[in-house]
Amino acid sequence: MAVTVLVFVFVLTSYTRLYVAGTFASTIKNRQVEIPVPVSLQNLWGAYTPYFHAEHYKPPPHNCKINQIQRHGARFPTSGATTRILSAVKKLQSVPQTTLDQQLLFLKDYQYTLGVADLVPFGAYQSAESGAAVFERYRKLVSKGNIPFVRASGSTRVIDSATNWTAGFAEASSNAYQPKLTVILNESLNDTLEDAMCPNVGEPDEQTDIWANIFTPPIIDRLNSWAPGANLAPVDVISLISLCAFESVALEKLSPWCSLFTHQEFEQFGYWSDLEKYYNRGYGQPLGPVQGVGYINELLARLTGLPVRDNTQTNHTLTSSPITFPLDRTIYADFSHDNLMIAMYSAMGLFKQASGHLDPRKPNAERTWVASLLTPFSARMVVERMTCRGLPKRLDGATDVESSETSSRFIKKDTFVRVLVNNAVQPLEFCGGNQHGLCTLAAFVESQAYARNDGNGDFEKCYE
Repeated sequence: MAVTVLVFVFVLTSYTRLYVAGTFASTIKNRQVEIPVPVSLQNLWGAYTPYFHAEHYKPPPHNCKINQIQRHGARFPTSGATTRILSAVKKLQSVPQTTLDQQLLFLKDYQYTLGVADLVPFGAYQSAESGAAVFERYRKLVSKGNIPFVRASGSTRVIDSATNWTAGFAEASSNAYQPKLTVILNESLNDTLEDAMCPNVGEPDEQTDIWANIFTPPIIDRLNSWAPGANLAPVDVISLISLCAFESVALEKLSPWCSLFTHQEFEQFGYWSDLEKYYNRGYGQPLGPVQGVGYINELLARLTGLPVRDNTQTNHTLTSSPITFPLDRTIYADFSHDNLMIAMYSAMGLFKQASGHLDPRKPNAERTWVASLLTPFSARMVVERMTCRGLPKRLDGATDVESSETSSRFIKKDTFVRVLVNNAVQPLEFCGGNQHGLCTLAAFVESQAYARNDGNGDFEKCYE
């Protein structure tokens, strides 16, 4: 059976011949794959959190065959973020050193050395590790005639993530199987792995500014007292906390900026990141989910083996060719951006909040929309398609899939779908998912009416 391994890649690892920002790194073995920063701190960095397993992987029920998706690896700040970070640092460094508090004495010798937007070595290693993990988990689906089909959106960091993923996959197989990056999607054209095809989409600034103006004033007062005359603003606090994350990941050691903030303040920054994703491309943005529709329709084509039907972001020249969009592979790996993954989650129906939209004034401790769990660096969503022997209906009329203890009761076959986000099995309530997170392929396809209907008119609103 076809295993649909769709891969948005943000990954980190210790495999050989790694490609980092335009250059192959030297052969590296037994490399540490964690940065020396407490995990309890890393996991509060929102979308800048290094990849971690949200849960331990749970194999599907017995007597099933598998079918699988993932994001790009850890990177330097984007150009816009770099400008804001440098502005905040300059404000602090402009203060006479004789008036700086002891907490800021590191500024005397501090130099900002980060690049812009490219993959960092740690992100390259994570990407390779992800490729290796896919081979180890799904090796039975791979053969000389059926190796992963790999695509990437056209940003350099995304391409580099994809090539590191293929290197990790090949290394794990002792180079018996060497997948190649086959398709690079031009981000200025129709691209289902990028979220740039909705000119009328709104911004999350209203909601993120509300929360920033609530949680940053005590931090501003403290830092301004340590650096009299710095006159920091909320945007500077956001930038300096993000610098803690970016620098720790890029230099693979704890950044001195991290010591300026408390655990609670990092938690508050994490909620700022949750709001940014939710109101940027998530359910809080009216034209956010529609930007994931094209990808969902490609996923449905891979799951069903039928041609792509889409009138949104799909590049029909590519999807109409079996060379650039095959439907007969067991593993597909796609590499993209966090914002596209957020749009795709929302288009599919994942992570809806029972309490309604996120409140920009007060975090809900019960929320399941947490950016560090949804889109950390090297985030990955895996869609497994599997054929299982079905059970007769129980007395309550429900249908179940159980473990091998009751395997003798399986009397028929059916095709099921399971979705994992960073290893966590999703409940799939929208298609009748059972206790294993399984729903039938037919029910899953039926549940994706928003994508199959091209966003119910939302795509047209992008251009009105």
